[in-house]
Amino acid sequence: MRLNLEWVPTSALAIVAHPDDAEFQCGATLAKWAAAGCVVHHLVCTDGSKGSWEVHEDTSALVATRQAEQRAAAKALGATGSQVFLPNVDGELTSDLAQQEAVARVIRELRPDVVLGHDPWRRWRLHPDHRNAGWLCTDGVVAARDPHFFPSLGVPHWRPRAVLLFECEEPDLAEDVTGFADAKVDALLEHRSQFVTTHDITDVDDPAQVARFRRHVEDRLATNGARVGVRHAELFRLLTP
Repeated sequence: MRLNLEWVPTSALAIVAHPDDAEFQCGATLAKWAAAGCVVHHLVCTDGSKGSWEVHEDTSALVATRQAEQRAAAKALGATGSQVFLPNVDGELTSDLAQQEAVARVIRELRPDVVLGHDPWRRWRLHPDHRNAGWLCTDGVVAARDPHFFPSLGVPHWRPRAVLLFECEEPDLAEDVTGFADAKVDALLEHRSQFVTTHDITDVDDPAQVARFRRHVEDRLATNGARVGVRHAELFRLLTP
């Protein structure tokens, strides 16, 4: 595995299944790139409506909340690009041609230098949205780059320079994100509706729980960094479209 010492993209698009996925998986990388002038975009493929363990949750209100949280998280990362939300129900995402067309349209319209997404080849992945969002990332890039895919879109084709897959079993590229752990944590803490379900924070006013979450995130970055000799890193599989 090697460190990325070669480039900072001019623009990047993170394609994820749910609000908060980008912050968990590549938030420090996005913050680092944004600080260097990269235009960072998010494409969220579902509405996040199942992101609660409350039986009587108002899921319509939750959708609005999670979109607002995603925008706030992007701001915490320093992202200046678009926040795009596809109207798919959480837990019901498919990777069919209609969804590929929707993702290809966003890629062609935003013209990112680098696309980041879930690794669809990860074994034993439980959540179907993460699998399908991964396929939509890779298949959407292929459809966006080739002019004879979805010609009815009427948008010129676009080939990103690179695809970076996160959550991968065999990463081959590391991004040194030393100095950007705080930005990652700050962005994750904007996803307040997810404190119980994903952050293990049961009391938002308990600074000890928030500090514990911060240490958990930093420890993961440190474990990654130790593999390549830096303090903090995020790991990816590099594909060249």
